[in-house]
Amino acid sequence: MPSHAADPTNPTLWTLTAGPGPELSGRLPSRSDIVVIGGGFTGLTTALHLARAGKSVIVLEAGKLGAGASGMNAGFVVPNFAKADPAAVRQKLPRDKADALLSLVGTGADEVFATITDENISCDAEQVGWLQPAYGEDMARILRQRARDWAELGRPVEFLESNAIRSETGMEIYSGGLIDHSGGAIHPLKYLYGLAGAVLRHGGTIHENSAVESVMRDGSVWRVGLAGHQVETDSVILATNAFTDGIAARMGRTGVPLKVYQVATKPIDAATIERIAPHRRPVGDTRSNLFTYRLDRDNRLISGGMAINPIGAFDRIGRAVVERLASELRLPSHPDVEIVWTGTAIMTPDFLPRLYRFGDGFLGGIGCNGRGIAMTAQLGRILARLALGETAESLPIPLQPSRPLPFHRFTPLVASLALAHARFEDWRTGRQ
Repeated sequence: MPSHAADPTNPTLWTLTAGPGPELSGRLPSRSDIVVIGGGFTGLTTALHLARAGKSVIVLEAGKLGAGASGMNAGFVVPNFAKADPAAVRQKLPRDKADALLSLVGTGADEVFATITDENISCDAEQVGWLQPAYGEDMARILRQRARDWAELGRPVEFLESNAIRSETGMEIYSGGLIDHSGGAIHPLKYLYGLAGAVLRHGGTIHENSAVESVMRDGSVWRVGLAGHQVETDSVILATNAFTDGIAARMGRTGVPLKVYQVATKPIDAATIERIAPHRRPVGDTRSNLFTYRLDRDNRLISGGMAINPIGAFDRIGRAVVERLASELRLPSHPDVEIVWTGTAIMTPDFLPRLYRFGDGFLGGIGCNGRGIAMTAQLGRILARLALGETAESLPIPLQPSRPLPFHRFTPLVASLALAHARFEDWRTGRQ
């Protein structure tokens, strides 16, 4: 059977540069120890840990591998919270649970790069560190404390003064910043294909174009229904991220979906790279209207943004992101746009990861909150531990019932209003 690639009708930089995916073959079995619904980072990582443990596992992907968020992101590997820090987590959870969760999140990048090494995955991996420059003195004070908190937890995190951040980015607007030396960047689609290949090598099976229509309890087992087929299993793992169709709605409607546009430029010159990224470290600053950039293996600049108005956003966002890159980084010339693509991230109301129990032996995990690669490595590992019989009380993420957000269909409007407010706040901070 021929190898598969992500959906060519929605091309990304990654589909253009990944090469073929793993060969998927074989009939869908009628019985498996565990069924994983969703073939993204979370689902494949869960399946890999289960297969390594000797369990028979089937991954059911509704579309093609990489057609969801795992193939649409920008490839940043960031081992922290996008909208929370250690102090905030400790306010929300008991100290022992908070520190266990912080330890889990803080080691997320190391987990990703260890899997890449252990499974010999070729995905342009660069564990060169991740930079978070501080926009304004108030944010610099926050990041100083954040760096101390992470360092006290044993993480390789430190605060850099403004001159050091200027040397790393070539930008003079920052008042210092945080560096996490365990972070980095990867080619996300090649990483996804590598995870799939590892699952297959360890005895698991993966089936594309296999949308699940029903999950029903039948005595002591679960029956997972697809078009013209049914799989009997002891446990079901739901790993469908922000999707809200069919069975995925049980989880996707518990968070706020954010449509994020990613832009890759044509390759830039060596002198500019030496000025804005001498150590090739990916960057994501503290502004509400986040400014990010990284280099891919061919020295394209990759950045992204969101649209207040989605009409005509593809062309408009592509131009706007390149304009911002050229302005912020003082590029000698405007680089041409190579490609624009879009995917959907999901934010939980408290910005923390969540584990859901939909029934005895039916579990799900969500809540990467913009930290999809590092957090999915840990979510997958935790879901596998639960499926292997570990008790929820021993886990760093609380297990809870799922509750859809009220008026979920209006959340995109809320996100657009929040983006408009964020741009205003950044403008006001800049004037101050």
